[in-house]
Amino acid sequence: MPSVGDRALPLRIDGLSVRYGPLPAVSGLRLEVRPGEIYGLLGSNGAGKSSTLRCVVGLQTPSAGTVEIFGEDPVRRPEPARTLLGYVPESPLLFDALSPHEFLEFLAGVRRLPAELADARSRAYLAAFGIEAEAGRPLATLSLGTRQKVLLVAALLHQPPLLVLDEPFNNLDPRTVRIAKELLAAYVRDAPRGILLSTHTMEIAQALCHRIGILDEGELKAEGTYAELAAGRPGAPGGLEEVYLGVTRSEAVVRDAIRNLRGV
Repeated sequence: MPSVGDRALPLRIDGLSVRYGPLPAVSGLRLEVRPGEIYGLLGSNGAGKSSTLRCVVGLQTPSAGTVEIFGEDPVRRPEPARTLLGYVPESPLLFDALSPHEFLEFLAGVRRLPAELADARSRAYLAAFGIEAEAGRPLATLSLGTRQKVLLVAALLHQPPLLVLDEPFNNLDPRTVRIAKELLAAYVRDAPRGILLSTHTMEIAQALCHRIGILDEGELKAEGTYAELAAGRPGAPGGLEEVYLGVTRSEAVVRDAIRNLRGV
């Protein structure tokens, strides 16, 4: 496993472009996730978030530009890069015939974790999320929220220095969201780790992320702490949502949609 120094960047994206035929999905994207940082990536559907995250985890080959995870390229050197990251996709990808316990045991083998260590971590995470009683049931029989919790545990199991999370709070109840938020905040606070978090939930991004990037039509339109982003919109009452709508020039679209609906 490549060494991870305190000064190394968990993630560097430089000039990333993704095209699907003639259609650009991401154009010249540059951003970095620093040690000890949760970086929030915001954008509407089709803004390029999922294409970006797929490039980071090695599921999509960039049309141009580079991605480095602690200096490792997930496309050119996928095995070293993948040992350094944990991934929660937006759509659950699980082996439905397995139980959570069997699924995590399988992942521990793939990650070459010692059995006792993997078992202790699995039990601790399952207990924290309140699903230890369901650990022996087939995943196919479990609720969407429980399956989402299993995905989070799977991403955390080998304690990777980079987490890539695509809508990780989908289907989670408020209690679990609070636990997950506290867990992620501590995860980067206690070690030189980083998190790239894509979410549509503005309240979570505002409360949890150290820096935020706003994607629109495949381009990074704004980046900074919430305070820095909000500084350009003094007195905006809507928090990050108001900032986001302003950056993406969506305010008029929202007003028109609401006005039209009033006549229905």
